Order: sequence, then structure tokens, then C-alpha cells
Amino acid sequence: MDLQLRGKIAFITGGSRGIGRATAEQLAAEGADLAIVSRTEADIKKAAEAIAGEFGVRVLSLAGDMSDPVDVDRCVQTALAEYGRIDVLVTCAGSSPGGLLEELTEEQWLGSLQLKFMGYVRTVRAVIPHMRDRGEGSIVLVVGNDGLKPSYWEMTAGAANAADINFASSVAEQYGPFGVRVNTVNPGPVNTSRWDGLEKAFARDKKVTQDQAHELALRSLPLGRICEAEEVASLVTFLASPRASYMNGAHIPVDGGQRKAIMDT
Repeated sequence: MDLQLRGKIAFITGGSRGIGRATAEQLAAEGADLAIVSRTEADIKKAAEAIAGEFGVRVLSLAGDMSDPVDVDRCVQTALAEYGRIDVLVTCAGSSPGGLLEELTEEQWLGSLQLKFMGYVRTVRAVIPHMRDRGEGSIVLVVGNDGLKPSYWEMTAGAANAADINFASSVAEQYGPFGVRVNTVNPGPVNTSRWDGLEKAFARDKKVTQDQAHELALRSLPLGRICEAEEVASLVTFLASPRASYMNGAHIPVDGGQRKAIMDT
């Protein structure tokens, strides 16, 4: 299926690895030109060169911290200066620590909200006026299924993700009349470096080995395996495309039917 993305301009945060990188690759495979953002300049430059070389599209690499309003505005303005417009926004920059309430610090709570919630708010706020003025645009927030299904071991993520989902619903209603669609994709466990870190923390808190922690996680997943980043990226790419032209304000889980928390045994 042609997703009608050839020649579109996509701005992707968290684009150097994981779901953001996989999404950048799939959008590039569909012919979209990219602006990809990550905190580390060397990492994002390397990713941009690899994607441009493989898919033959333009890829602008931008080093920026999406928890910093100045960086957000600078990156968006640089992309607009380079391409003249942004057709697609995908937000993937954000992670939150797992842990139990009595162990989580004030700094961990605030850090999660600063990046995973306010980082998304700032990025959408910077991009959406340009989409509104042009009368079209697609925004996909990669959030997390614990925003829909709370888990006591992922409270910081759950709080930020629930806020993201509420925010996305509000923006979808406000800007839908201007031709701007806003949706969220909500993965469960995904096979990325972040998941590896969460598994290690899970193992520590449960006082088990990481292999045992991995097996406990698998028990929570009816499909019996961890999701791959490319599987999430496929849905993100579809939602970003004109083929999803009537999708607005949707919050779609990509978790293999997970119904219980990974801490449950």
C-alpha cells in the first residue's frame, strides 16, 4: 500500500534509536524527508547519515533536549528554515524510571513530567501553528500503555503518559477543524535499550536475576514475546499518513493484549 508520504516533511524527536529511529526509517522508506532530533549530536548525526544513505531522502540532524523550551524552539525553527514546512510530527523523546512509590525521588517524578509530558507539550506547541495555518498536518505522540492501564511499578511513566493522552485528546478536538490530526500510540514492553534498563531495575526490585525478570514480563503478555520497535513504528507511520485521514483523537495500544502489570507474578 502506498501511504502517500512521498515528499512529506516529518519531524521526529528521539530519532537516534529505538522507536524513534525505527519510525524515521519507515517514514524514509515511504519517501518522506526528515528532521530527526536527539540530545547527543554524534548519535543523531550518525543516524541521519545512515538513513539518508539507505533510503535516498533528505535527513536533517538536530541535537536538542526536548525538556528545554529553547532547544525545542530552535530545532523546530531550524527544520522550518530548511524545509519550509512540517507535515508530520512524531514525538518519541522521553523515558521515565520504574520503581515503587517509597523508592521514587522527587527528582525522578519531576524529571519524568519535564521530558515525557512537558517535552511533548512544548514540541506540539511549537509545530502546530504552522500546521494550522497550512490547513493540514498529522501529529503522533508515542506515549505508553501505562497511561491507559496503570501499573504500580511504572507510576512516573503512567502519570506522564496519562497526561499526554489527555493533552492529545484536547489538541485533537481544538485543531481538528483546522485539518490537523492528533493521535497517540501506546506501546507495552518494547525491545529497546530503555526496556533493558527497566528489566534490570525490575530485577533489582524483585530481587531476581534479569533472566527471571524477563520471564515474569513475558507472562504478562498474551503473545508471549516483547514487541519490536519496528512493529510500533509501522502503526506510527500509518497514523502519520494521509491513509489515516479520519483518525483523530485515537489512543491505540500496541501491547499484544497485555492486561496485567509486569510486576504481577
